Amino acid sequence: MMPSAVAAYVRNRALSSWSLAGDSAGGVNGVVVIPAYAEEEHLFATLASLAANPAEYLDRFLILVVVNNRADVPTADLDNNAATLRRLDALGDRSPLRLAWVDAASPGRELPPGGGVGLARKIGLDLALKRLDYTFRDPLLICLDADTIVRPDYLSAIDAHFAEARDGGSVIPFCHQAGESPVHDEAIVNYELFLRSYVLGLSLAGSPYAFHTVGSAMACRASAYVRAGGMNGRMAGEDFYFLQQLRRTSGVAELSGTVVFPSARSSHRVPFGTGRSISRSLGGDPDAVAFYRTECFAILGAWLALVTRELGSGPCTLLAAAASISPYLAEYLSGSGFSAVWERLQRHNPRPVALLAAFHGWFDALRTMKLIHHLSSGPYPRCGAQDSVPPLLGQAGLPDPGKGGRELLGVLRRAQIGASCPHERCSLSNCVAFSENFPPEPGPCVV
Repeated sequence: MMPSAVAAYVRNRALSSWSLAGDSAGGVNGVVVIPAYAEEEHLFATLASLAANPAEYLDRFLILVVVNNRADVPTADLDNNAATLRRLDALGDRSPLRLAWVDAASPGRELPPGGGVGLARKIGLDLALKRLDYTFRDPLLICLDADTIVRPDYLSAIDAHFAEARDGGSVIPFCHQAGESPVHDEAIVNYELFLRSYVLGLSLAGSPYAFHTVGSAMACRASAYVRAGGMNGRMAGEDFYFLQQLRRTSGVAELSGTVVFPSARSSHRVPFGTGRSISRSLGGDPDAVAFYRTECFAILGAWLALVTRELGSGPCTLLAAAASISPYLAEYLSGSGFSAVWERLQRHNPRPVALLAAFHGWFDALRTMKLIHHLSSGPYPRCGAQDSVPPLLGQAGLPDPGKGGRELLGVLRRAQIGASCPHERCSLSNCVAFSENFPPEPGPCVV
């Protein structure tokens, strides 16, 4: 029986203009939702990698593909989606997967103007709520992308994590696939290094938002999804905002035991993110990826420590202390209306634990990033990897390989992925990220 909170969400907030095709059997313990926009070339490799998971998990998890587009997209993309739907329909019961799909692409079923990946994810996740077996623990909702390869331990690692985890959300370790050329490899190495160094900086600062926000590498319990208000419909950045809300409402933990491998390809589909950054890098834009200086994270850390230490202080005291850390920090806080916010938070949260939680709900991942940007536009301009990453590694007690971005990325991957890291024995000519029996063969990795 569907829990009352989930039933209320389905009744009042879930999207209902689309329906499922394909597998229609009984309830499942989890659903993997895959938005697919003009992805015929990549989707079926992703499905093949899922099919390499053990049969016991394939029986318990539904794989749900949301084929989607707006009416105003290029004809080639419409044709691609139509071909994808035909292939899914032909595959049907022949697949080892419990496979279902949503047609959000055909005439009359398209996404509305402005709809994009966030809306496609929401369609799939909302529909998945009706297919879950709520007698099994708290069933799972998992986000993947149509160009992302998974390992044979993908479903088992996610299942094991949530069997023990206290937090309602999780992020899954990731490593980007290789580029199509040495220049492309260099671009994806630099971009992933930027992502990992930012999370390392947040971690050193003590931020509760020190986790990656990659749309193809996140999962949550159904109850946590509902508590967070469901997926947002943003055209880009939907993963960032969804995980931020999950952290506020149910918590987010880092999962271990598996790794996913997102594509390194360039794209102009969204205004920012991996695809756009790689496109800019390949186009010769020197500012496509620029790193944050360590001073920015030091100021953030001092600010977070100050608030934790001075929960009983008034806003004027805190702002004065912030100014002693950095006048640019105080300027940012004043411009964000901190004084009025802090007075309200203290009034409504008399207990220190509740007040600190409320503060981090206000000073969230977005405000944290805006502070870093504010400092970067002032006294600490953004820089290259060699000026940013080695000092962060030193502060974290990690070794500095004294070489280029590829070696720096290897250190951070091993540190952030831990025992699951597939790159301990990895070289450009022989990547062990993928087992010999793992379909399809994606080629060498970038580290």
